[in-house]
Amino acid sequence: MLDPRPHVGEPLALDLLNTRWIENGPQDLLTDVAGLRVWLTAADLADRAQADERTLAAVLTARSAIYDAVQNGAHGALNDVLEHGRIKRRLTDNGPDDVPDIADPAWLPGWLAAENLLRLIAKAPDRVRQCAHPQCVLFFYDTSKNGTRRWHSMATCGNRTKAARHYGKKT
Repeated sequence: MLDPRPHVGEPLALDLLNTRWIENGPQDLLTDVAGLRVWLTAADLADRAQADERTLAAVLTARSAIYDAVQNGAHGALNDVLEHGRIKRRLTDNGPDDVPDIADPAWLPGWLAAENLLRLIAKAPDRVRQCAHPQCVLFFYDTSKNGTRRWHSMATCGNRTKAARHYGKKT
C-alpha cells in the first residue's frame, strides 16, 4: 500500500498528526495495522517497530496526546506517553550519543513522536502550526525565513484560499 497522505515530510510529531486529513471526507491512515505499516515505513521506523495491534494502540494514544498538546496546550497525556521511555546518553567513538530507552517496544514510535514534539517546542513553539485553510486539518513546522507561513502547501490550500478571495471580490 502506498502512502496516500497529501502532505508528508514534516518532523515526526507533525507527520503523525498528518495521518488524518480531509480528502472527499475525513481520512485516517491509522485505522488498521496495514496503515500503521505504511506510516512506520514513511517515518523510517519499519525496522525498529512492529506493525501490530499493540503498536497501533500506542501510536494512536501518542497521536491524540500530541494533538491535545498542540491544539489545546494540554500536556498531561503527552507526559503520560513520555513516561514510557527516556533518553540514555553515552559517549561513543564519534562523540556524545542519545539513545532512546523504551521498556515496551510497542511504545517506541509514539514515544519518538512525543519526544520530537518536545524538541520542536523547545526550538520554536510558535512555528508548530495547523494549516490556515478552514477545511484543512494538516500541520506543519514553519521553516520560512520570516516565520509567516500559513498553509501546509501553497500549491493546494494557499492557492485555494487566494482563489476564493479573488472570486469573492468579483461577485
